[in-house]
Amino acid sequence: MDSIINILGFYRRPTRKVYVGSVPMGSDYPIRVQTMTTTNTNNIDETVEQSIRAIESGADFIRITSQGKKEAQSIGKVKQILEAKGYTTPIIADIHFNPAAALEAAKYADKIRINPGNYADKSRSSAIGITDLEYEQELKRVEERFIPLIDLCKQNGVAIRIGVNHGSLSQRIMCRYGDTPKGMAQSAMEFLRICRRHDFHNLVVSMKSSNTRVMVQATRQLAVFMEAEGMDYPLHLGVTEAGEGDDGRIKSAVGIGALLVDGIGDTIRVSLTEEPEVEIPVAKTLVSFFKKLQGSVSNNRPSSVPINPFEYRRRESYTVLGIGGDNPPVVLANMTQNAVDIPQTVEEYGWKYNFVNKRWIPSQGAPEFIFIGDTRYKGIPAMGNLPVVGSDDGCSIGYVVAEDLLSRGNKLPEDPFFLAVRVGDINEKLIEKLAKARNAIILLHATPNIFHSVRNAIFQLMERGIANPIALSLNIDTKNVDEFKLMASAIAGPLFIDGLCDGIMLSCTTSIRLDILNETSFGILQASRARITKTEFISCPGCGRTLFDLYETLRLVKERISHLKGLKIAVMGCIVNGPGEMADADYGYVGAGAGLVSLYRKKELVKKNIPQSQAVEELVKLIKDCGDWSDA
Repeated sequence: MDSIINILGFYRRPTRKVYVGSVPMGSDYPIRVQTMTTTNTNNIDETVEQSIRAIESGADFIRITSQGKKEAQSIGKVKQILEAKGYTTPIIADIHFNPAAALEAAKYADKIRINPGNYADKSRSSAIGITDLEYEQELKRVEERFIPLIDLCKQNGVAIRIGVNHGSLSQRIMCRYGDTPKGMAQSAMEFLRICRRHDFHNLVVSMKSSNTRVMVQATRQLAVFMEAEGMDYPLHLGVTEAGEGDDGRIKSAVGIGALLVDGIGDTIRVSLTEEPEVEIPVAKTLVSFFKKLQGSVSNNRPSSVPINPFEYRRRESYTVLGIGGDNPPVVLANMTQNAVDIPQTVEEYGWKYNFVNKRWIPSQGAPEFIFIGDTRYKGIPAMGNLPVVGSDDGCSIGYVVAEDLLSRGNKLPEDPFFLAVRVGDINEKLIEKLAKARNAIILLHATPNIFHSVRNAIFQLMERGIANPIALSLNIDTKNVDEFKLMASAIAGPLFIDGLCDGIMLSCTTSIRLDILNETSFGILQASRARITKTEFISCPGCGRTLFDLYETLRLVKERISHLKGLKIAVMGCIVNGPGEMADADYGYVGAGAGLVSLYRKKELVKKNIPQSQAVEELVKLIKDCGDWSDA
């Protein structure tokens, strides 16, 4: 476990040098960023123009879909025109379903991305009852299909990415490992072993899922499997079908960040349902942030790593004030920087005063607690039933700093209280106090540059059996709102991916609107699957296979369905990104052809070839018919 969860500090995990065109990648080089075009590949001019916009935004690689031989040949033309214009950025061909297209694309592209599931034995319709002999025979047939591509890529100096998708595992893998992160990793290992047998090592590997937990656990598992077999191939990171807007950015930062903090990852793609060039600044912000962490160390190292990095299990804690135990993580609003009237300010967080009942009522999306710490506010007498945490006598919930608690001797607060703890506060005396203070909620203060020390502090508490709830207090030093959201997600997200915290409180060294702090907190919990508070939209970024306006369609679907809390709705541009890559969705809206849409419930095709003009309302009707609709 220690080999994959890095407790020492931040450093890149060693990987070999792989060339994509003339650009090297691996742990000795910067983390490369890439995107994918959304134009019809056969529309050469549009694909060239879009590629140039992405390149000028800073893309290290450009990926283009190649669903057939004609598209593969078009990639060659696009590359030729780009080079004539002075653009030498490597081009990657994205292959789905068609090994013949991969062979054609290997004549022109600098890298070929293949999905192992597309080389599987299509005659097998069930994952039940496969024998060891049948398994090996099918794997041998897969190898025979794959060898021609290996040979051609070796001959032409072309790299290959083994890109496993959560929703398109072969029935062979499903039979032996199930629909699991381990199965995803083993799917890649089968192909890596084939490549090694044929002395081909110009390889990159990826584990993709729209579920951040699955993506993180599968990639960790793959890294361990590769290390055990002496493989050191670079890893590509990305949360597939992340969506658009803040949701897509936060989700990507949570999943990618959870791996980058442990030095895993050599190239990334932030997959947004937006124009390709928009993805690049987001990816570059993540890369630049983790570059700043290079060389940071942790001095408070636990004797072991008390979690299983390959499965989700929440840290055991008892419940205090509804925090911890089996309760979903809570959100705290940090008002220490807003020295104004409390009743006026909390309305910005969604708390409204009911004059009839004379009580404060939280709206959906309001934080559970208002934190003021040692700040003195106007309006204390008017707080009423507000759950305000602070040291003022008028606050409903007490707040104590670790130094003060230690100075009290054996006298502890009788009522539940928040205990402010810095990493350096955790020592034997404090641990002894915490063992007796079962009514304390630990408010663990952190900044991004000490992530490993913060996580190690939680590990130390777990080792000593301290089961107090832990709320993360994360302060970000930036003046840029977009950077704030990404940094907060990339640092807080990993702690919730691994179930280590029971609450979150965000703040910034500069003034950021309270609603942004609040929405980002809830967004991080949703993206890490720790707490679902709204509809989750799984949407592909589009590519040359998409046959309708994906951005406008997603907007229309959100407009009708975004109130259905907890449902996962997929909006996918084509059958390739449909029932396979939307594996985690409850309902799917999938492009079936020009102007036609098919609707899915889970992976089951329910309505086929609906005119696009009717498809959104048909999706609403399907949700209603299945009993998942509400008008609230």
